[in-house]
Amino acid sequence: MSVSLYSVKYARTLLVIQLVTTVIIGALFALKDVHWGVSALAGGAAAWLPNVLFLFLAWRLQGQTPASGRVAWSFALGEIAKVFATIILLIVALGVFGAVFWPLGITWLSVLVVQMLAPAVINNKG
Repeated sequence: MSVSLYSVKYARTLLVIQLVTTVIIGALFALKDVHWGVSALAGGAAAWLPNVLFLFLAWRLQGQTPASGRVAWSFALGEIAKVFATIILLIVALGVFGAVFWPLGITWLSVLVVQMLAPAVINNKG
């Protein structure tokens, strides 16, 4: 995540913005077809849920004074878990549930773009 790990408020705001983006794009695709809308929601979930997992792993050390190097290892393991969770969610959505590729991919990429751009907007607000 691009947001500072020490700011829970900013991280929650980013997660809410990503979730709202997923729901809006899913609703727009649902206007075409319900299956497209569900596929878009699956794509958004494949980007959003690993971010939630990563933040839970990162927040577990926030109240402690961790040993030297423990934060780096926690961050690295969180990133690895995030990548594997994303891959697994995309495989399940496409392979098991038969999601439509285009809505899934567009929503997944949109949530990733929000992840990169939202911290700049959040930091400029306050």
